[in-house]
Amino acid sequence: MGTDVGETLLEVENVGFRYNARAPWLFKDLSFTLKSGDILPILGPNARGKTTLLKNLAGMLEPAHGRIVAHAPIGYVPQDHGALTSYLVKDMVLMGRTRMLRAFQVPGRDDRRAATEAMERVGVADWADREYSRLSGGQRQLVLIARAVASQSRILILDEPASALDLRNQSKVLDVLRQLAGDGLAIIMTTHHPDHALHVSRNSLLFVSGEETRWGPTESLLSASMLSEVYGLPISVHGVETRSGMRQVAVPDFGPSLRTTVPPSRTETQPEAYEPGKHELGEHAV
Repeated sequence: MGTDVGETLLEVENVGFRYNARAPWLFKDLSFTLKSGDILPILGPNARGKTTLLKNLAGMLEPAHGRIVAHAPIGYVPQDHGALTSYLVKDMVLMGRTRMLRAFQVPGRDDRRAATEAMERVGVADWADREYSRLSGGQRQLVLIARAVASQSRILILDEPASALDLRNQSKVLDVLRQLAGDGLAIIMTTHHPDHALHVSRNSLLFVSGEETRWGPTESLLSASMLSEVYGLPISVHGVETRSGMRQVAVPDFGPSLRTTVPPSRTETQPEAYEPGKHELGEHAV
C-alpha cells in the first residue's frame, strides 16, 4: 500500500477549482503527494466536488490556481453506467492502446499483446470473447480497469469503482486495486465506503465542508467524530476480527432499528393458519 521511499508519481500543490469567477470554490489550497504503491481514497458527501477533483488530476479540467505535476502516464476509469455497445471484452481493453497510436494507425501485434497482458493481470482474460454488454456491473468495472492498465498508465484514477456492486464484487475490485498497487502503480479513487478506505489505504483525502479538504493518515482522518461531522449523522468506528485479521469498520447510526420495535413474543409466534375466505378481499376493497 505504498512506502515513504516509493517513487513520486504525482504532486498536487495548492490546487483550487471553481467553474468561473462568480462560482464558489469546490476545493482550494489542496496539496498532497502520491507515490508508487499508494492507494488514495477520496471521500465526502455527494455533490461536493470529488469527481471534479478527479478530472483536474486526470487533466480533463484545468485548476483555477495551483499546479498538478504528473511524473507518469495517467489512466482515467469512469463510473460504469451500463453498457450501450456490443464490443467484445478484448476489443474494449484494446481501446486502451489508442493513446499509443498515431492518427489512422491500427493496433498492431504489440498492442494486442499489451491488451492480453492487461486482461490477465486484472483477471478478465477468460471473458475476452464475451460481449461487454452482457457482463455484470462488477465484471464491466474490471474490464474498464484492464483497459486503463493496457494504456501502460502508472497512475490510475477511478470514479467510484465499487459503486452499485454487491459485496463479492466490491471485494474483487478492491483486491485487484491492491494487487496493482503492489506492482507499483498509484491508485486514486472516490468512494462512499469509509470501510474501503480503512481497508486498503495508508492516507486518505476527505471533503469536509465548503472548500475545505483534509489529507492525512486514514485511521486518524476517518475517525468517528470526523465522519460524523462530515456526513451529518452519528458514525462509530470499530475494530472487527475477520478471517483475514482485524479490520476497522465505520457504522452509521440510521436511528432505531425496526427489529427493536417488534415485541419479543411476536418473533416466537407461528404463522397464522390459512382459512378459506378469511383473507379474501371484498368486492369493494381497494
